Amino acid sequence: MPDASVLSVVPAPSGAAKVKRRHRWIAGSFLLFVVLPFLVSAVYLYAVARDQYASTVGFSVRTEDFASGLELLGGVAEISGGTSSDADILYEYIQSQELVQTLDQRLDLRGLYGKATGDPVFAFPEGGSIEDLVNHWSRMTHIAYDSSTGLIEVRALAFTAEDAQAIASAVLEESSTLVNELSAIARLDATRFAQEELDRAVERLKVSRERLTEFRSRTQIVDPTADIAGQMGLLNTLQVQLAEAYIQIDLLRGSTVESDPRIAQSEARIAVIEARIAEERRKFGVGAAVGDGGEDYATLISEFERLLVDREFGEQAYVAALAAYDAALAEARRQSRYLAPYIRPTLAESSQFPERLTLLALVGLFLSTGWAIAVLIYYSLRDRR
Repeated sequence: MPDASVLSVVPAPSGAAKVKRRHRWIAGSFLLFVVLPFLVSAVYLYAVARDQYASTVGFSVRTEDFASGLELLGGVAEISGGTSSDADILYEYIQSQELVQTLDQRLDLRGLYGKATGDPVFAFPEGGSIEDLVNHWSRMTHIAYDSSTGLIEVRALAFTAEDAQAIASAVLEESSTLVNELSAIARLDATRFAQEELDRAVERLKVSRERLTEFRSRTQIVDPTADIAGQMGLLNTLQVQLAEAYIQIDLLRGSTVESDPRIAQSEARIAVIEARIAEERRKFGVGAAVGDGGEDYATLISEFERLLVDREFGEQAYVAALAAYDAALAEARRQSRYLAPYIRPTLAESSQFPERLTLLALVGLFLSTGWAIAVLIYYSLRDRR
């Protein structure tokens, strides 16, 4: 008979596992917070949500440089891409309230988005404000923008294929209008400053010429330098005559007596020539009257040279401003921004939105994840008590 001390104690069989209260709570919460919202979402997506049609349009801003004649002779001509700032402006404009309001006036966006009656999520509510319409526009329109290439692609959703295509076409046309306005503003900015400079140069040249004309009318002298040259010629002639008169009187005094009447005539001639030379020299001095103005030649020359410099500077400034203006006009004419669509607005044949399976899977994922995190947090707090 075996020893009872070595016999192992066999535990009594456990009873059937019982469903505890917390298990019922977990199962109930799963049904309430996961299964029920998932079923409601499925019923909404497949029974209530209206089909949506997509229309895609793609475009970019381009700048075409028309080569001049010299560039064509050199074989240089190019079509370059638009600056990134133009594409950035267009990207922001497509999302702006201005565009939404323009399209609402043109296509009645409120009516197009309100066609899905009974759809509380995707239909636009009746009586919504412009801010509500902008928010709804951001949900119904997807914009893809590549800043490195400047390509913009817009996908517009609507409840009919024709409405979606109409919205995409309107976006393309309004974007083209904005680009044309930007091009016109750029041309205006390029020529406005050159035109202002040209106007100032013309006015400066006009004033300088008027002052020079007034000087000539006042002094009755067309060119003081030429007048002085004439005066100097006259003075030189008088100097020569004076020298000849001195030689003649010296010869007479050496060959005749002092009472010879020819000596008196020579002395009188010398006195007249000296007086004339002194008078001509006084014209170049301060205070000597010249013409009707009562001004000396030094003052006249100074004023004339100043006016002449002003006129020459005005002429040079005018030539430079005119060249700059012509260059600005040529640059404005040869550079033209335009919208280049690489995808025309498409017309859908079947509905691809809303993506029901994807949305339902996301709903289930978020619901189950949120529920699991909530349960873990609850038990973590419970175990710390």
